[in-house]
Amino acid sequence: MAGHSKWANIQHRKGRQDEKRGRIWTRLTREIIVAARNGGGDPDMNPRLRLAIDKAKAANMPADNIKRNVDKATGNLDGVTYEEIRYEGYGIAGAAIIVDTMTDNRVRTVAEVRHAFSKHGGNLGTDGSVAFQFKHCGQLVFAPGTSEDAVMEVALEAGAEDVITDDDGAIEVLTAPGDFEAVKNALEAKGLKPEIAEVTMRAENTVALAGEDGARMQKLLDILEDLDDVQNVYHNAEIAE
Repeated sequence: MAGHSKWANIQHRKGRQDEKRGRIWTRLTREIIVAARNGGGDPDMNPRLRLAIDKAKAANMPADNIKRNVDKATGNLDGVTYEEIRYEGYGIAGAAIIVDTMTDNRVRTVAEVRHAFSKHGGNLGTDGSVAFQFKHCGQLVFAPGTSEDAVMEVALEAGAEDVITDDDGAIEVLTAPGDFEAVKNALEAKGLKPEIAEVTMRAENTVALAGEDGARMQKLLDILEDLDDVQNVYHNAEIAE
């Protein structure tokens, strides 16, 4: 099925994340600790931990760091206890925003998130206020020029829910969260390596923002992403360059 043009927005987001590479180890550390605490320290039995470890390796985190964080979470070492909290709100022109955090201080985190929203033109909402506009799913994105037929054949055979070709030629493969790893492995085994592969909150519909509105929205997103306790920011804005 056809989709909207998302490649520029995806590349833009990926570029901004790369610019903040120095902070990624901190976020990956928290993800490893929470995943191991909730699902156990054996990555073969804990898909969330396995995915976190894969991301840590891709970010060149040393194996000793990874093991130490798993040990912290499973009680072999003393460590900080992190709590996962999701906030929902509205950005410029009513664009929907989800902010996922991991924190050892709930009071500090909600104050920082609320301040970011209010200072930069948004509004912090209540639980459930925008989450219905997103789908929790696995998402694999292939660059324009990738063979649609090849991706579709492998992905659907491996259990993907949908394959979407965007207007600019990028290909999105969507999976149930539990099927993400199997579909990713099947695609990579056939030499089809995605540019982005993650379990995410994917916007069902988007809001186009340009000019001053686009710049204000990007500023709000940047401020939220720069907060120490924030792990991920999801939104439904398509911001024109």
